[in-house]
Amino acid sequence: MGSKDNKSRPEAAVKPGKVNARQPRRKAAAKLLPIIKNDPWLEPYADAINGRHEDAVRKLKELGGNLIDFANAHHYFGLHHNADGTWTFREWAPNATAITLIGDFSCWQEEAMYALRRGDNGVWVVNLPDEAIRHGDLYKMMVRWDGGEGQRIPAYATRVVQDSDTAIFSAQVWEPAETYQWSCGNFVPDTKPLLIYECHIGMAQNREGVGTYSEFREKVLPRIAADGYNAIQIMAIQEHPYYGSFGYHVSSFFAASSRFGAPEELKALIDAAHAEGIAVIMDIVHSHAVKNEVEGLGRLDGSYDLYFYGDGRREHPAWDSLCFDYGKNEVLHFLLSNCKYWMEEYHFDGFRFDGVTSMLYYNHGLGQAFGGYGDYYNGAQDTNAITYLTLANELIHDYNRHAITIAEEMSGMPGLALPIKDGGIGFDYRMAMGIPDYWIKTLKEKKDEDWHPTSIYWELTNRRADEKTISYVESHDQALVGDKTVIFRLIDKEMYWHMEKNDDNMTVARGMALHKMIRLVTLATINGGYLNFMGNEFGHPEWIDFPREGNGWSYKYARRQWDLVDREDLKYQYLNDFDNAMVELIGSHYNFQALPIRKLWEKDDDQVLAFMRGDLVFVFNFNPFKSFEGYGILAPGGSYRTVLSTDRPEFGGYGNIDESVVHLTVSDPLYAPHGVEWLKLYLPARSAMVLRKVPSRQRRTKK
Repeated sequence: MGSKDNKSRPEAAVKPGKVNARQPRRKAAAKLLPIIKNDPWLEPYADAINGRHEDAVRKLKELGGNLIDFANAHHYFGLHHNADGTWTFREWAPNATAITLIGDFSCWQEEAMYALRRGDNGVWVVNLPDEAIRHGDLYKMMVRWDGGEGQRIPAYATRVVQDSDTAIFSAQVWEPAETYQWSCGNFVPDTKPLLIYECHIGMAQNREGVGTYSEFREKVLPRIAADGYNAIQIMAIQEHPYYGSFGYHVSSFFAASSRFGAPEELKALIDAAHAEGIAVIMDIVHSHAVKNEVEGLGRLDGSYDLYFYGDGRREHPAWDSLCFDYGKNEVLHFLLSNCKYWMEEYHFDGFRFDGVTSMLYYNHGLGQAFGGYGDYYNGAQDTNAITYLTLANELIHDYNRHAITIAEEMSGMPGLALPIKDGGIGFDYRMAMGIPDYWIKTLKEKKDEDWHPTSIYWELTNRRADEKTISYVESHDQALVGDKTVIFRLIDKEMYWHMEKNDDNMTVARGMALHKMIRLVTLATINGGYLNFMGNEFGHPEWIDFPREGNGWSYKYARRQWDLVDREDLKYQYLNDFDNAMVELIGSHYNFQALPIRKLWEKDDDQVLAFMRGDLVFVFNFNPFKSFEGYGILAPGGSYRTVLSTDRPEFGGYGNIDESVVHLTVSDPLYAPHGVEWLKLYLPARSAMVLRKVPSRQRRTKK
């Protein structure tokens, strides 16, 4: 839901550790959390930061102190087949006056044996003999309350299916005779750096239609493994009534979407990914829920405030959805158990939390500029939601210390991706949502000769030093209908006519060159991870548009055209091969994201940028017209070899860079005291190259 979040850039406003005479004085006697120690500009807001931290600690104690034990609602509520063969079904519905299970087993009629009895705290229960329910049966609840009644899908249903003829959704009993046997039971991801391939199961196939978990495992997963990405982030897993919502209007939070296949097929996909060394991150939606009452939680027991606010905060003003009441322990029980369920049942390695900005603020961050630190501590923050997110991160990392959590958040709230013990909210990463906005703005508003390296470098590296981010050029948000992907902004209609390898079209040549450079500079400057949406690695043409009334319910644009990159005669292969080489180079450097970035050169009038990480030097010439012979860059003295170039013929370039040359630096007395020398290079226009410093030979000592 990133495209709907506020698009300001306050996360870049202040970097911790920048000290000057105007900084506030610290209170000598006060015990400061590390978040404040690392950023003295936060001291005026210490009470608010400490208060949030104490809220989470207090709530944890209130819930029993052990979230792994607390987050077991899915083992209690819903339908369960007991060890003795009997069935038990429970639902929390305090406003209900009567509940009866109806389904295939009762010919969809209310029968006395399927009637639930009311227990304590609004919990309803029924125990049934083994023969009363069968695997595959469809069912719902008939719920009655004072003044009304309606059929409802249980809140904890783990499988929900849609009838192909009537389009009606029902829960389905899913208790196969044989449970899935995992082959990779103790997977530990190796994600330093974290290289994410964002994907959607339904639109991952080449044909016009809805793809399946099995198709993805057999046809797409091998591509991702070959591309070198070490994590996949899967969208639209939680069941949602409207396919075109991209999975963001969830109805059944514990059900893996059945439109893509059976639960065992999703498990097999995750198992296969783990066998390839690929972590699987779930795009989880706890920021809101679909308004549907029959399919969703909207009025499960007839009330308006069971899981959601009952007042003016109930409906999200921008998303046409319902907002959870995070202040209710029953809602915390539901959502925290949901996090644990997906890790426990499906072995997901972590979550990308959608719509975090919307959760953090009473106004959902809508129309707010977030121009300074005061905007994060002015009383407009939803402390209950902040407490929930803190507890969710605590639970997830307690359950799996290798788990990955990512916040999709745009306001820039400090501490979001800091450990809880340091005063943060506990996410491992936050999405650097300003970066794709910057690239779109640049492509839309600036001429090529106005691309300034100082601006590019600042945008890509200006972030809080103590919080890791996920950098990206474009995600699914930038590919949706009504917008344009980067490649489409660069080449547009020429893609339809001039993508053959023997077609030397200047618009295509420019677009491909910049496509490669934009991706390389974005990946090379990461401080946490990098994300690519499926197909964009090879410059997938056109947009994403799910079937809807406005397009005649067509699947034409709700798919990925893999046949384009598979064709030997098309230039899409060039872009894909470059992406592979780029990802392999960065991914092969363990902890690349943690290497300090040392800026070597930036000159706006030449449009040249150079920086160094470890033993790699990245050099970019964004100049659309000028190539430079013997261009000097100040770098540590020694020898350098070219290890990657956007200008290679196999990447659609012109082969103007001689990669066989070993570049020797030239000493200059003026810069010798600073430990740098002149590294002189040939820099073709619109090209980038990566050089590796050759280790100095150690002299042998005579014995």
